[in-house]
Amino acid sequence: MFLPGSAVRVKNVNDIYYGFQGLVQRVTDGKAAVLFEGGNWDKLITFRLSELELVDTTAGKKKGK
Repeated sequence: MFLPGSAVRVKNVNDIYYGFQGLVQRVTDGKAAVLFEGGNWDKLITFRLSELELVDTTAGKKKGK
């Protein structure tokens, strides 16, 4: 499920943003607005939900004891 604040990656290989990761800003009518931040630029792009996949933000983190 895509919710605002979710980290996502563009999985549509035919899209210029393929492989880019961003944050979901809003979800309406089967589409999500994704914010990409890259150095000196920010861009808000709308994608169909089928073009996105969730990113596991917990991967690689060690659990504290």
